Amino acid sequence: MTAMEIGRVCIKTAGREKGKKCVIVDIIDKNFVLVTGPKSLTGVKRRRANIKHLKPTEEKIKIKKGASDEAVLKALQSNKDVTSSS
Repeated sequence: MTAMEIGRVCIKTAGREKGKKCVIVDIIDKNFVLVTGPKSLTGVKRRRANIKHLKPTEEKIKIKKGASDEAVLKALQSNKDVTSSS
């Protein structure tokens, strides 16, 4: 399992969104990734996050690099296992 990859569902471990699930949408560099909840589902806004503040889960959804919140939401809803534990 590659820990930090596009589509990986993670749990934020620091900050105001601590404990909430998010999805990696893009990899910025070796220290940062772009994540989204999306906000309408988990409350996590689309933002840059330090990989040290994320705990990857076994769950992964199929999305394209830089996918919109709508595309992520659609992918999450089609994968019932991921959304049932949010």
